Amino acid sequence: MTKILAFLILAMMMVHLVKPLGLPGLKRRADFWKLAVLALGLMALAAAASHGR
Repeated sequence: MTKILAFLILAMMMVHLVKPLGLPGLKRRADFWKLAVLALGLMALAAAASHGR
């Protein structure tokens, strides 16, 4: 799950650098770092969910 999530977020970051996504908070190319922060949080959450069982 974390590998798929990492790939999707990385793909979104690359697309955002070429053409901004236009979502709230992601209007400029320089906002791609926000996707990286989101990715770290989601991967930490996925890892905690899978190892918490």
